[in-house]
Amino acid sequence: LANKYWAPHTTDCHLPFESKIVEEIYIQEICASKFSIRRIMMLEFSQYLENFLWPNYDGKTATRAHTMSIVVMVNEKFRERVQVWEAFEKNSSHFSGFFQRVLEACLEDSIMDFDLREQTALIVFLNHCFNSMEVILVREEVKRLVSLSMWLSLQQGRRELEFRKHPKWRKQWRIIQKRDKSELKEKLEWDRKFLHKLMIKFMTILETIQEEGQLNPDKVRYCERFLELVIDLEALLPTRRFFNTVMDDCHLVVRCQLSNLLKRPEGGLFGQRFILFFALFQPQIKSRLIKGL
Repeated sequence: LANKYWAPHTTDCHLPFESKIVEEIYIQEICASKFSIRRIMMLEFSQYLENFLWPNYDGKTATRAHTMSIVVMVNEKFRERVQVWEAFEKNSSHFSGFFQRVLEACLEDSIMDFDLREQTALIVFLNHCFNSMEVILVREEVKRLVSLSMWLSLQQGRRELEFRKHPKWRKQWRIIQKRDKSELKEKLEWDRKFLHKLMIKFMTILETIQEEGQLNPDKVRYCERFLELVIDLEALLPTRRFFNTVMDDCHLVVRCQLSNLLKRPEGGLFGQRFILFFALFQPQIKSRLIKGL
């Protein structure tokens, strides 16, 4: 397939792009193999992303398999520690549409076993994006998710309390509201509430884990990866400043502390990340937790 459609050494005889090829590869080589690293590595080695997936991507018409294939290949490039974003900069006009598709996929309601592997891949990709804010193309997309405007998801009383502590942010908040265009209001509100909704989804999945009985390892993996995302958001100053308040308003700390996953042997890594996060970035909450225990 690579020789026919995208291999760099057969450029002169490549066949026209067919979306069904992307569908077949995603279903047969990625999903059917349970996201096998070996399969994905072979696709990466053949330059599947830069020569076939991204040059033929259109945010308006691309299939879900096409979007997910790009997500998986980006994650593999990061795993191999090779250059990632150069391929996107060559055709940057479609990146915004692609990123929006990723965000929408992150909030899908279904948490079936098959979907959890996809959801985990999306969380990993999102984490890579937040850790690549030095890349202008990426920064333009992620910064709107973690700006002051994300306080729209706060309860009104909590927001007023924060504004009393930081009067300059109240002034900035009013400026943002005046600049918002009415025709874009729905889209802007969706972006601003994204991380809040994502945390709610994580807590919903976390609370489906029972204290005893059979446990789906993909569910554990998703929870571990999500906590890794939260750790990195708290570690970066540009993302921590306003995200921290929204996270606290969601009671994410308490919900994790009370989760059944922490009580199970399978939750060892999840527990380690939980302790690491609050030991490093939330010492005041950690002291409260210790007193509660």
